[in-house]
Parts: sequence; structure tokens; C-alpha cells
Amino acid sequence: MENTVTMTADELAEYEAFKAAKAAKQAREERKANLETFNKMIDEQVAATIPELVDLSEQLSGLKKAIFDNFKTLLDMKKDIMKMTKDGQRGHTFTTSDGKMRIELGFYVLDNYKDTVNDGIALIKEYISGLAKDDETKALVDMVLKLLSKDQKGNLKASRVLQLRQMADRIEDERFKEGVEIIMDAYAPIQSKQFVRAWQREDKNGEWAPIPLSITDVK
Repeated sequence: MENTVTMTADELAEYEAFKAAKAAKQAREERKANLETFNKMIDEQVAATIPELVDLSEQLSGLKKAIFDNFKTLLDMKKDIMKMTKDGQRGHTFTTSDGKMRIELGFYVLDNYKDTVNDGIALIKEYISGLAKDDETKALVDMVLKLLSKDQKGNLKASRVLQLRQMADRIEDERFKEGVEIIMDAYAPIQSKQFVRAWQREDKNGEWAPIPLSITDVK
């Protein structure tokens, strides 16, 4: 026989509230347990993956060094064959005779200037300080000041200095020209990271297909 319990409305409401509180507590406990399991799985997976990535990074670093070492003889031969007294190239490309494989080796360059660059900038600003008399000259002043603006590292952009040089050829002012020359003489670029790029010729359409060499680029 089934036992029946008779409750008043208040008792029923209290019982329902008790059940809801118990279910909420159970849900919180389950969520906490799941979160602990989740965090533990994160720790385990990250700890297992990082050594593999470190190993891959070390392999790439070793391979990069080996490639540059292996191509050094070819670079020296190229200088000798081409009678190059000074190698000003930032990159060298080597392609197989059948035109199916290609490798490019080189280095990036960061713009950098000696302290004398500030003397050149001062001369140019001295010249333009008295120019802003009408809309046309104000536009010229704004353009020059933009070209003289430095990046976050405090350097001028080499491309902007070339624009200043072109302007100096058109402006008949010795201070402006001298300022540009001082800036250009102060240019002392810094060799940055070395790079290796590689391609293979696709059989379908004959176009060069880059070989992805970073974990971001691989499929």
C-alpha cells in the first residue's frame, strides 16, 4: 500500500523550497567537480604539449642554422663569380636547374639612425618654421612634419627619408638640403632576424607553391 502524506499549503511550499535548494546545491557540487576535472585536464594537456613544441622549436632552430651554414659556400662562390667586393643584398634566391624548387635566404633590417639625425631634423624644422603663411605652405609644412615623425621606437622610416630627399631636390634651400643629407648620413640600419623561404612548382598549373615553415601556416 502506498503511504500518502497530507500537507498544508505552507508545508508543501516549504518542501518544494527544500527540494529546490537541495537540487541547486547538487548542481553547484557537480559544476565544481566538473570544473576541477576540466582544470586538471588543461594542466595535463598543456604539460604534455609544451615539451613537444619546445622540441619542434629547437629542431627548426637547428635546421635554420644548418641551412645557412650549408649555403655559406654558395654565397661565397656567388660573391667570387660576380666579383662582388661587398654584399649589400638582404636576400639571395637559389632555384634548381629544372625550375621546380626554390629557396630564399636573407635577413630583415630595422631602421636605425645615429644621434646626428636630430641635427638634421632641427635644420629642416628651422627652415619650415617660417613657411606656414597660406594654405599651400601650411600643407607643405604638414607634409614635412609627417615625414619627420618617428615610429614607436624613436626612428624615422627610411621610405619617408627618401621622400624628403626628393623634396630637397625641388626646394631651393641649403638648410633643408643639408638637413636631409645629415639625416641620410646618420642612417645606420641594424640587421635583424634571418629568414628562410621555400617553394615548389605545382604540377597542375606550374605556379610556385610556398612550403609552410611555421606551425601557423601548416594545414
